[in-house]
Amino acid sequence: MAENSTRHPSQRRYPPELRERAVRMVRETIAERGDRHGAVTRVAGQLGIGAESLRTWVHQDEVDRGRRAGLTSEERERMKQLERENRELRRANEILKAAAAFFGAEFDRRSAR
Repeated sequence: MAENSTRHPSQRRYPPELRERAVRMVRETIAERGDRHGAVTRVAGQLGIGAESLRTWVHQDEVDRGRRAGLTSEERERMKQLERENRELRRANEILKAAAAFFGAEFDRRSAR
């Protein structure tokens, strides 16, 4: 449960199985009708989920499948990891700089005596 608390609210509200099913239904609807118009809204209504959430999921699925430009889910996750690591390293650098300044000043005081 702790893992879900860090996710976006829409990812917590809808289980992954429902997301996969909804995206698959949109793809099937588009394939059957040969037209994208209204497919997301129709499936979202049938499943009782938000149309914008489903539209986002379909968009990301198309990116993941290489049918649309953008960062794949794996790339997005890696980007988040790198950004988190970057923040931690910046914080560590600030701590080290502060410590170096403190100890440098202390060393200067002792040298001046």
